[in-house]
Order: sequence, then structure tokens, then C-alpha cells
Amino acid sequence: MATSFARSNIVIFLISMSLVMLLAAGVYASNRLLTHWLLVKGLEQTYAAWAGTVYDTLEPREVRDTAVLPQTLDGLRMTLTSDGKSNAYHEQVDTLANSVKSGHAPSGVLNFSILPSAMETREGPQSAAWASPEWEEKNLFLAPQTLTDAKVAALSSPRILAIPDMNTVGQFGDKAVIVYPAKDADSRSLIALVSTATIMKSLAPLLFSVSAAIGGLCLISFLFAGILLWMRFREQLQTSKNIQYLAHHDTLTGLPNRAVFNARLSEALRFAQAKASNIGVMIIDVDKFKEINDTHGHGIGDVFLQIIADRLKSVFSGHLVARLSGDEFAVMLTSVSDTGRMTRLAADMISATDPPCNIDGREIKISLSIGLARATDGSWRSSRLLHCADLALYRAKHEGRSTFCWYTQDLDAEAQKRKEIEQGLVKALKFDQLKLKYQPQYALSDGSLKGYEALIRWEHPIKGMMRPDAFIPIAEDTGLIEDIGNWVLEQACKEAALWPNSNRRVAINMSPAQFAAGDIQKRVARALQTSGLDPKRLEIEITESLLISNTDSVVHTLRQIRDMGVSIAMDDFGTGYSSLSYLSLFPFDKIKIDKAFIQDLGKDASTDAIVTSIVGLGRSLNVTITAEGVETEEQAILLRAAGCDLIQGYLYGKPDDVKVHETVQADMTAKIRSVKKTWSTQFAKPHSELPIFSAGATPAGEELPKPDAGSSPKSPTGTPIKAAAAVSGS
Repeated sequence: MATSFARSNIVIFLISMSLVMLLAAGVYASNRLLTHWLLVKGLEQTYAAWAGTVYDTLEPREVRDTAVLPQTLDGLRMTLTSDGKSNAYHEQVDTLANSVKSGHAPSGVLNFSILPSAMETREGPQSAAWASPEWEEKNLFLAPQTLTDAKVAALSSPRILAIPDMNTVGQFGDKAVIVYPAKDADSRSLIALVSTATIMKSLAPLLFSVSAAIGGLCLISFLFAGILLWMRFREQLQTSKNIQYLAHHDTLTGLPNRAVFNARLSEALRFAQAKASNIGVMIIDVDKFKEINDTHGHGIGDVFLQIIADRLKSVFSGHLVARLSGDEFAVMLTSVSDTGRMTRLAADMISATDPPCNIDGREIKISLSIGLARATDGSWRSSRLLHCADLALYRAKHEGRSTFCWYTQDLDAEAQKRKEIEQGLVKALKFDQLKLKYQPQYALSDGSLKGYEALIRWEHPIKGMMRPDAFIPIAEDTGLIEDIGNWVLEQACKEAALWPNSNRRVAINMSPAQFAAGDIQKRVARALQTSGLDPKRLEIEITESLLISNTDSVVHTLRQIRDMGVSIAMDDFGTGYSSLSYLSLFPFDKIKIDKAFIQDLGKDASTDAIVTSIVGLGRSLNVTITAEGVETEEQAILLRAAGCDLIQGYLYGKPDDVKVHETVQADMTAKIRSVKKTWSTQFAKPHSELPIFSAGATPAGEELPKPDAGSSPKSPTGTPIKAAAAVSGS
């Protein structure tokens, strides 16, 4: 771009100089031509008064002279060149010389020559006697052609003619030739050498005025053209500057872009290698920026990025700050590149995000993840340094976000492992290496098997059966989760349609990435149609993180899916920030209590109260409650006592094939019924410890045993009911 612009400028300069030179040449040429014209007209007008005398003198008076010899008037002195002169010729010369001396001829006549008539030049040897006079041979003219032109004109011109002495470059001599041509073939002609000094002096003011006018007009035209040219050049220059700026800067934040950052980083690394110094780099990513865009709109998102850019420039003042991509920034540290000071700067940046930003009355929390890397020797390249900072950023994001991490060598091994898993997942989808395992869901009321949750496994050809937590996070980062989720949906529906018991339901987890595609309802409909599965047997599980990203759109999609007859469940209930508000936005069919609460059930009073509240909320909303992660009989007893509907966990079956679960279904049913008996036996005695219940949360068809007066009923953990009830709001 710069080379093209430079070439364009050179061309414009050359054209401008050519125009200037052409203008100057035009002004000069017009001046010379005007001078020539005025001089010719002035001379012809001046010496026309002498024409009568000349022609009277040159009138033929002899029939023919036998010998005509040329004579010369040199300096107004007539000199005979030889004997045998013509008397008529001498009379003509004397008469004209006297006319010049007496002043009857115009002033300025320096010399003259009488030329033979046409008849005389045709008379053979006699014509040779007309040799050139002496003054014609003195080379008195700037233009040698002047005298020749005069002699030609003497024979052919119909009128008196003035021929100024002007050479090819327009320079005028101080002499001119006046031609008095012959009137007929018998008449002689005359050429007179005259001075132009007087007439040139008289023409000087006029020539100056006219030339000045022409020059002024040309100058005005040139200035006007120059202004137009400069305006165009200035516009091009400004456009070029804008293009250069846009090519090297981010238009939204005004920060340098990736190209500038890479170039500056490469240059800094070369200098660092020469000076044996260190270079530090930070890669900064805005956490959950997509959710901010989807929730508040892209306009708010743009302002949000500008605020972050301002805070980055404030903290990293004096260092190069660039925007690499949509929500990713980078900082290059040259003067402060030791680990201690870089760590402090990163901590300062995290602290600078504590105050939330307020945009159009909306308070938005800022969260940044930072990856740090440092080039410690001359072998580092910019791509390698940025890659290491990216690895550290990845670690920071997976350690909880809103923090910073340093690059360490073990991150390379992790990155290689992630790369292998990513490549392996592509092959797994292609070569049918993914499998579905099912975990049963039992009803606590009668121990019946209600359905299964489909859980994905990867049958790796080398590593064997891999759990989803080993590859699903990587699939989410790389975008493969959408393809995997679609495969799970279609495969689960297909397999469930083939189960012997057509009353068993199948639950499938949906990733937010599948909803982002915008056609999940079509995929669900296609999976049901292709498999022939009854929609009432399909259950879609989502997490509230999906609703956070784009609430209105997701709720609309969920309603379309629910209208098909498919049930919608909220998974991991209670682990987010706004679970209760989402229950009011969409009528869920099921709520699944996260296993994080089930693990501490019976061990922590607050957990007991939360579980009890969730169960009570579900009953109030007429929503089925499922507890996942049940691993002990004590947990099952407490959930039974709290009024939970369904349980799911290792206690009643690990993820496996449906055939395996159907084989042991009778044993599991008996095991659950024993829980019911244990509960009835344990809490039927007076003064016994009681489970925590919210209002109306007793098991279906049973009454809560009443404790003795004066005593406070307690849960198995020893927590009084009244305290728990206060927490749950019952």
C-alpha cells in the first residue's frame, strides 16, 4: 500500500512539473510570437512610407544592359566594384542613397541591395554578375536563414514584407530585413538592412503589459489547477492515512491490532536478543463476553469493550496494549519484564476490574482472565511467546476465571493432550467410537424404574472407555460439542425406541452450543420422527447457563419443544445465581437437585435445609423432583423423608447398558422399598429424630409422626426442625 501511494505521488509530482514547464513554455512562446507579430507590423508600417521612392527609382529605364555588375552601398557610401557598370543601375543606387542621406527614408536604414529582375536572372551568364554584396557576407544575423528568406520573398511576395532576425529559441537580433518585391518581371527588387532598436524600445511597454496579462491568466489557471490537484491529493492523503490507521488499529477501541502487535513484538525480541534482556507478554480475555452481548445487546457490548480498553491503558500505561480479536487483548512489557513486577501488574489489572461498569443504567461486572509468559533468552520467537501466553490463559480460565496464571512447561504437555483429544473426537464421530450408557431413575414411592439418563462414553481404541469429563470440556472449547450433542440426541431416541418396555423414559442433556445453532427444535422433531419414539418418553435436560445467554430466544425454543410433548428438566438446580427466576419464566416439568447438595445431605444443616426447600418448591409448582448422585442408603432415606420423587446414583446403578439394568431392576426395586420400611421404622418411635420437611413435603400417603410435647424434632444430623424450617421459609 505504501509503495503504491509513493508511486502515485511521484507520478503526480512529475505531471505537476510537466504542467509548470508547459505553462512556462507557453507563456514564453506567446511572448515571442506576439513580439514577432508586433515587430513585423511595426516595421512594415514604418517602411511602407519609403515604398513610393523605392519603386519610382527601380522603374526600368533601359531596355537591357549588356553587362550588369553588382555594386554595394556600404555605410551609405557607394562603391563601384568594377568597370562597365550600368548607368541606370548607378542612377538607382545613387537616388536611393541620396534618399537615405537626405532623410526622406525612414531612420534606421543601415544598408540596402538592389536585386536583379526576373528577366535579368534568366539571361544566362549575365546573371552570374549579381554576386552577394559585402554587407550580406558579414554574418550580421542571429538566424542565418533570415537573408535567404528575404531574397525568396523579393521574388514571390506581393507586398512589402518585414523579416525580423529571430532564431529558433525566440531570441531577437537588433536588425531586420525589409523586402520591397519587384512589381513585374522587368522590375528589380530591393532588400534593406534596418535597425529594430527604436521600434523594439517603443514596443517594450506594450509587450510587457500583454505578456504580464497572459502570464497572469496562465498563473491564475495554474493556481486553480494546482488547488484542485492539491485538494485531490489532500483527499487521497487523508484517505491513505485513514486506510493506514484502519490497517493498524482497532476501530472500536483505538488500540493497535494484531498485525501491529506481532510486528512490534518481533522487533522487540530482536532488540532483546542483542541486549540480552527479557520481554514479557500478557494475553487478556474477557470472561463470558458472549453472554454480555446476548443479554444486553451488541451496542452495550461495544461500550463494554471500550471501558475495558480504557482500564487496560490506565493500568499498563507506557506499555503496548493491543486488541487481538473480539474479546482478547494483549500487552507487551519491555521495561517491566521480571516475574515479580509482571505479577504485580497482572494483580493490579484484576483489581481494576472490581468496580463494575454502568452502561445505560445497567451495572455489568467485569471479569478478566490473564495468561503471562516471558521470553528469557534469544531463542524465543513472537509466535512461540504468544502461544505460551495463550496456554497460560487457558489454564486461568479453567481455574475459575477472573485470575491470572503463568506459563509453565507442563502446559505444553496439556496442550498436546488436548490436541490429541480434539483430533481423536473427530475420528470418534467418523468411526462410531462414541457409545451411550444409561443410568436408571427410580421412584422413591414404590421403587419402580421410571426411565434412564443417557450418558456418553468414548470407546477409545488405545485408552479404552473414557468418561465425558475427560473430553466434553475440550469439545465445548473446540466447537465439536454441537456435533456430539446432535449424535447423542439421535442415538438415544433410536435406542429408546427399541427398548422392550415402552413406558421407560429417556433423558438427554442439551449443550448451550446446540441451542446457539438456532434449529434445535427441528433436530428434536427430526430425531423423534426418524426413530419413531413417542415424544412423551423424551426428556430434555438443560442448565440455567443456557437461559442466561439469551433468555427470550431460549424460552421460545423450549416452548416449541414442549409443545411437541417432550418434557423439559432443569439440571443442576441451585448451583447458579437465578434458578428461582427462571422457574417463573418457563414451566419446567422436572427439577434435578445437583449432586453437590446430595453429597452433604445429612452432614450439614444448611444443605439439609436447601434440599428440603427445593423439594417443597417442586411440590408447590407441581414439578417432579429428581435427586442425582445418590450413593448411600442414608441419603436415600433422607430424600424419601423429604418427599423427593425420583433418585439416581451409583447406589442403584452405574451408567451401563439398558439390558444390565433391566436384569437387576427387581433387586433395585426391593432395595428402594426397604428404604421405605427403614424410614417408617426409624421415625415411627416417640422422641425419634425426624427428617427436615417443608410445608406439605411429607411422602405421599404418609403423615409425619408427632414428637412428644416439649421436645424439638430433629433430622438425622441432630438439627432441630424449627431451625431448618426457618431457613426453608416453611
